[in-house]
Amino acid sequence: MAKMFEDRNQTFLTTFFLLGFSEDTRYQGTLFCLFLTIYFIALIGNLGIIVVRKINPKLHTPMYFFLSHLSFLDICYSSVFTPKLLEILITEDKTISFRGCIAQFFFGCACVITEMFMLAVMAYDRFVAVCNPLLYTMEMSQKLCVFLVAGTYMWGGLGSFTLTYTLLKLSYCEPGIINHFGCEYSAILSVSCSDTSLSQLACFIISVLSEACSLLIILASYIFIVVTILKMPSKGGLRKAFSTCASHLTAISIFHGVVLLLYCIPNSKNSWLLVKVATVLFTVVIPMLNPLIYSLRNKDVKETIRRLISSKLYSHSI
Repeated sequence: MAKMFEDRNQTFLTTFFLLGFSEDTRYQGTLFCLFLTIYFIALIGNLGIIVVRKINPKLHTPMYFFLSHLSFLDICYSSVFTPKLLEILITEDKTISFRGCIAQFFFGCACVITEMFMLAVMAYDRFVAVCNPLLYTMEMSQKLCVFLVAGTYMWGGLGSFTLTYTLLKLSYCEPGIINHFGCEYSAILSVSCSDTSLSQLACFIISVLSEACSLLIILASYIFIVVTILKMPSKGGLRKAFSTCASHLTAISIFHGVVLLLYCIPNSKNSWLLVKVATVLFTVVIPMLNPLIYSLRNKDVKETIRRLISSKLYSHSI
């Protein structure tokens, strides 16, 4: 199943074997169609957000600047894992090279950490918009927005590089079977035949630090938002403030709910199905939901989409 080479009496794998999402071949075709449909919707939805934001001047705001980067991250993250998942569902070759596996983990991990802080940055943006609307344009300047986005990408890349480096320092021996459809962190560790304590410690520190910092920023932002909303005298102001934050709160709840599900699962053989389900939610479902959550509640986005569809239909009718 796994290819290997020997160096100084030590065996190293060059190829891993992926067991896939389900060992029951009866459902492979159904799962392929389901995941392909969701992946297609995710790509169209997130590309749509980026295009709509670019062509509509009303959406040239900090919130949609951050949202376009969130859509870009969703496209990247979904494209890191989903194509390989679709491949192993319909082909007999379920192998992945060691380099391919490490690369898949690095880019996937970088996208998750970056998206975690991108949601925190968006929470801060909503805090400024609700609590200090008159100075919103001045406070959320273009330079600050670029700085915040660059910071999220840098931390995501640094955290992922650190974890990837610890994985590269491990040895991997026969049979090299990964009980997963992709190179998720715990799945890679499960095929290591060396001491993984340092790698697990690094993962624990980076995970806790990233999760704690992002949640603290989100929690602090929304505490101030709630206090401000409660002080609003008019129902119209309450409704507008709630609609401003509702989409973001929904995205945060789904994202961090899956994070807790994935990394708070007990380490046992019976938990692998839950790990796979949680990874599917991360890699396939959340990238599809985010553009739906943000676009369905926004009149400017829906109006731009209607104009695009109308112009396309009109051009075809001529």
